[in-house]
Amino acid sequence: MEEVRQLHGRSSAHVEPHPAAPQPTSQQSFDSMRSDLQRKLQELYRFELMPKTFLVKFRQRVEGFQIGANFEFNGVQVNGCSTKFVFKPATASGMWKVVCEPKHGDLRLLTKKIPIGPLFHLQMGIGHDFHSHSTGWKWKVTSAIGSSGLPEVHQKTTLPIFPGFDIAVGWTAHYEPPEVHGALNTGEPAVEMNLGRLHGSIERVAAIYTHVG
Repeated sequence: MEEVRQLHGRSSAHVEPHPAAPQPTSQQSFDSMRSDLQRKLQELYRFELMPKTFLVKFRQRVEGFQIGANFEFNGVQVNGCSTKFVFKPATASGMWKVVCEPKHGDLRLLTKKIPIGPLFHLQMGIGHDFHSHSTGWKWKVTSAIGSSGLPEVHQKTTLPIFPGFDIAVGWTAHYEPPEVHGALNTGEPAVEMNLGRLHGSIERVAAIYTHVG
C-alpha cells in the first residue's frame, strides 16, 4: 500500500508549464518591416555606377575630315585593350565612316544610323576580313525597346572639361512604371500595388581629346 501511495503521489505531482515565447515588441516589428522594405527597394531600384567600358579617344580634324584612334578597355582589365581607327567626315551630317580594327584584321565601311520611324534605326555596311580574305556586307535594325521586355533608354551625356577635351558618359536605364490594380470576387486582393522597377547602369565612360589642324 505504501508503494501505491508513492506512485499516486508521483502522478499527481504538479507539472510546471513551459514559459511562453516572448512576443515581439512594436519596435522590433517596425524594424523588421523597415528592413524588408529596404531589401525590396534595393531589388527594384538598382544602380550600377562602375562603368563596363573605358575609352580613350584621340581625334584629329583636317580639311573637313576626322581621323580618330580609339583605345577601349574592358572594365578595369588593362590587358583587355582593343584599338580602333576611325575615318569619317567631320560634320554631323556625314553619312559614312571607315572603321579599322587591327587586332581582328577587319576593315569596314559603315553608314550612319538612318531613322526609320520614331523607334527604329537602320545601319548597313560592307567589310573585309584580312585573316580569312573574305568580303561581305551586313545590316542591322536597332530599337529603343529593350530585349528583356522592359522599356529601355540609352543616353549619352557629354561633359566639356575644357576646349578640345570632353568626357562622354553612356548610360542605360530599364524601367517599369508603378501601377495599382485590384479585383473583386476573384480570390485576388481587392487592392494591390506594383512598386515598379528601375535598373540603371553606366555602360561606358570616354575621355575624348580633339585637335583641330
